[in-house]
Amino acid sequence: MNKPRRAPRRQVDGVLLLDKPTGLSSNTALQVARRLFNAEKAGHTGTLDPLATGLLPLCFGEATKFAGELLDADKAYRATLRLGVTTDSADAEGQVLLTRPVEATASDFEAALPRFRGEIEQIPPMYSALKRDGRPLYEYARQGVELERKARRVAIHELSMLSFAGDEVVIDVACSKGTYIRTLAADIGEQLGCGAHLTALRRTRIGKLGVDAAVTLEQLEGLVPEQRDACLAPADALVADLPRADLGADEVACILHGQAVRWNAEGGERWRLYGDQRFLGIAHLTADGWLQPKRLLAANFTAGS
Repeated sequence: MNKPRRAPRRQVDGVLLLDKPTGLSSNTALQVARRLFNAEKAGHTGTLDPLATGLLPLCFGEATKFAGELLDADKAYRATLRLGVTTDSADAEGQVLLTRPVEATASDFEAALPRFRGEIEQIPPMYSALKRDGRPLYEYARQGVELERKARRVAIHELSMLSFAGDEVVIDVACSKGTYIRTLAADIGEQLGCGAHLTALRRTRIGKLGVDAAVTLEQLEGLVPEQRDACLAPADALVADLPRADLGADEVACILHGQAVRWNAEGGERWRLYGDQRFLGIAHLTADGWLQPKRLLAANFTAGS
């Protein structure tokens, strides 16, 4: 008996703010969402550990051109720490290395936090995707190999304690790209003298995008296709941090032909471009005041032709 043919993939353009569940890899979450939308093209804007939950922006169609825009964005997390237990991965999935009594109080914990605010040095964990000789560090770690890692400078913009209950502490963290919250948890634990590891992590913000606007896979599954499509944000949601340039018709025509336009304004080296309130793409502002298009939406060439 012949299997029923799957409906052909369709062109879907936009950004889905997904609230990823725990236990699911970012790629698996992406493939489930892609199936629900029956989308031709999909990608994510950076991974979130399977243990973690929270905001995972997914891109479809033309929005995938801007998927890398959030890689350098600041991020915010809510993290739960278990004091007194050190693991080899600095999270609950690792092997316990050391158990120590917890004598620290809430006041002690609060007093330890200022040392970790601002610019700090972090040594990346062995259980990470950073590569050495073409192989991720976690592959070496699984073989019991410990490699020397250079400390990296990161920025902790905000760090506050939300609750302290015995050996469990909940904190909020706003930080720069490249920050390992697992490492932060372990380092705070060492500062207190009892050790610590991460037991839960929830990403609450990337740039200007917040988890409050996100939907779950379960919610998407309960919707009809038209309702799912209504959950998609436009592609420029990924570049909301960039200054905006509203162009006239002649300037738009130049941009769509790959030509630079004069732009005498301050605001940064990269700009998001609009014509008649329509998002065109992004451009680089040269030192002598020209907007040079770098990445444009293909739909604008059709609309402008």
